[in-house]
Amino acid sequence: MERDHAAEAGAPALAEEIAEYYERDGEDGRLRSGVGRLELWRTQDVLRRLLPPAPARILDVGGGSGVHAEWLAADGHAVELVDPVSLHVERAARLPGVTARVGDARALAAPDASVDVALLLGPLYHLLDREDRVRALAEARRVVRPGGLVVAATINRYSALHDSLNTGRYFDAERRPPIEAAGGDGRMRPIGGSKSLFTTAYFHEPADVPAEFSDAGLTPHGQYGLEGAAWLMGDVSDWLDDPARRDLVLRALRQTESQPSLLGISGHLLTAGSRAA
Repeated sequence: MERDHAAEAGAPALAEEIAEYYERDGEDGRLRSGVGRLELWRTQDVLRRLLPPAPARILDVGGGSGVHAEWLAADGHAVELVDPVSLHVERAARLPGVTARVGDARALAAPDASVDVALLLGPLYHLLDREDRVRALAEARRVVRPGGLVVAATINRYSALHDSLNTGRYFDAERRPPIEAAGGDGRMRPIGGSKSLFTTAYFHEPADVPAEFSDAGLTPHGQYGLEGAAWLMGDVSDWLDDPARRDLVLRALRQTESQPSLLGISGHLLTAGSRAA
């Protein structure tokens, strides 16, 4: 059922430890340096193939400080960013062509059918309950026009295990329990202090995401592993620093990005769906 244009009241606040994690302001730099650039450039690569021609109206839900909103606006799209962290919104609002405001993915203030595309490139990471994730996806469905596109990012179930083996942190006995627990029920719980790998989060099985889309009234039509196996091949920064090698890496990853047997190898997964026309 469609709702009034006003935002739904009563959305739960962002958990304290999640807010504290993002208020450190490290996410923007993570995606612009080192191996994090692989996630950024692969997200660009996939989205530029999925998005309608500019100027599309894009709602960047949970868009952080605007790492993606920045290039989307530069591509000619009309971008509005919503994020629950005030620091992120303040930074994003300074980007050319981007409007930004504080908001919650589960209760968007945007009117029904008011945008061409809704991106959720972060909110599903921190919604531990399936009901909340479906609610966020249903809100995305509500605000896109009939036939509009919804793309959501999720973290893969064994990403912490793969990453910690790659870096050697798995051999730290104090760090190992939350890593192994996340592989069991999908819930990453921080251990506190400098040894914590991440904040409270939910890690998906790739096959579970389309069902959440469907329950939200969306028709899923594609999944794309972002980093493939490349992020687990040691420090790939040298590859990414070299434009010629970087292009080859991106081309190689396109070949396997939607192979079902390989989706879970990536650290992050994009799932695309649409609202029925």
